[in-house]
Amino acid sequence: MKITTIGIDLAKEVFQIHGVDEYGKAVLRKQLRRGQMTEFFANLGPCLIGLEACGSSHHWARKLGGFGHTVKLMSPQFVKPYVKTNKHDMADAEAICEAVTRPNMRFVPIKTVEQQAILSVHRARQGFVKARTSGKSDTRSTL
Repeated sequence: MKITTIGIDLAKEVFQIHGVDEYGKAVLRKQLRRGQMTEFFANLGPCLIGLEACGSSHHWARKLGGFGHTVKLMSPQFVKPYVKTNKHDMADAEAICEAVTRPNMRFVPIKTVEQQAILSVHRARQGFVKARTSGKSDTRSTL
């Protein structure tokens, strides 16, 4: 039972893992806490890992890629059609696992730490510009 593809639904503390073999048969359904992720994937043979793109997915993609895995990020809107049942974490992990194997899937490039840092600076600046140009008066009270 060699795991070839894994879908991970990222959360704050508990992550859902869904793995399939080369025939597409589910061979792994597991919950991992944040602290267990590194050890689990370091001891796992190289495989294809799919993640929904979000802020923390870039961190995990870099980390898991360092263990020899092929990591691909997908926009959540492209994963949604693959959810078979009601939306819950295990169904999402299964849908991610299914979506990452599709030949016409569009993937998000993995950002470096520097790219994420610059992006956060630009977003903070954008927020300041929006607040300054909103036309509302200063909210500080004058006593």
